[in-house]
Amino acid sequence: MTSMTSTRRVVTVGVDTHSDVHHAAVIDEVGRPLADAGFPTTPAGYRQLLAWAGGHGEIAAVGVEGTGAYGAGLARHLRAAGQLVIEVDRPDRKTRRQRGKSDPIDAYAAAAAVLSGAAAGTPKTRDGRVEAIRTLRVARRSAIKGRTQAINQLKALVLTGPAELRQALAGRSTRELLTTCRRLRVTERLTETADPITAAAKLTLRRLARRIAILTDELDELDAELRPLVTLTAPALIDVYGVGTEVAAQLLVTAGDNPDRLRSEAAFAQLCGTAPLPASSGRTIRHRLNRGGDRHANYALHIIALVRLSAHEPTQNYAARRRAEGLSNLEIIRCLKRYIAREIHHVLTA
Repeated sequence: MTSMTSTRRVVTVGVDTHSDVHHAAVIDEVGRPLADAGFPTTPAGYRQLLAWAGGHGEIAAVGVEGTGAYGAGLARHLRAAGQLVIEVDRPDRKTRRQRGKSDPIDAYAAAAAVLSGAAAGTPKTRDGRVEAIRTLRVARRSAIKGRTQAINQLKALVLTGPAELRQALAGRSTRELLTTCRRLRVTERLTETADPITAAAKLTLRRLARRIAILTDELDELDAELRPLVTLTAPALIDVYGVGTEVAAQLLVTAGDNPDRLRSEAAFAQLCGTAPLPASSGRTIRHRLNRGGDRHANYALHIIALVRLSAHEPTQNYAARRRAEGLSNLEIIRCLKRYIAREIHHVLTA
């Protein structure tokens, strides 16, 4: 009597994410397309997608486009269900010119990228304190942008306003200018005054100054909320020389709630855009600055480097030695940022 054993087929899933409908595709072990379908972007739709994909075989991995945007909810649901989620980059323009563009094509391409190993990145989990920090920083960033814009508008209005008003406000610091503008008064209606231009300028300056004060108070409140949260999340990161609350918050957001997804300090440096790229040709051997990666994280590392160059004796000694070797200040800062990235990675993953 012969016993027959059946093996369950192993499949790979790719998902092209959108705001209302996610399109999923399934391929087998050798990349042959099996099926594709669309599912609503709701908890019920996520369950339907997982059950549908599991009906075609044992799921090895799920490649999801936009795990930090449209695919964030789906990625969380899949991880909670015990699935391996892989972050997939959207196809570049060359690939789209060759293959065309549609939801099934993109979904099959995502599955193929996972199967071939071209896509192997682990997405951020977005389920811990770091996600709370990221959310608070969204409001902080917009408040800073709004305040900066209002200050620039106020100063431009003073510069181009009536001569009497410009002379009265000239030579004041920004703080003094804001205090004075908040106290400006107009006693007559614009339709009744003999000098509507000056009256309108005073009203506008007062409104801008009050808006700046409100945004400043909002920033103070956000900083008061962020500071203890960042300290609780990564106290060792705060202790690093040159790292303040805002810099630490940005580095935490870049690494995510699961910094173990960063395979090495070289991968973290590449993520921050601090890994030098070869730019050699012929007899010239040199490296250039990497302009890719997370530019906000790169700026955070730049701030740390500037702080250390101004007040950290070992860093100043290093800069003097490299300057004597013929390196420019920009090249020295590039080297420093690479060393700092290594130090930050060790702190984040310790």
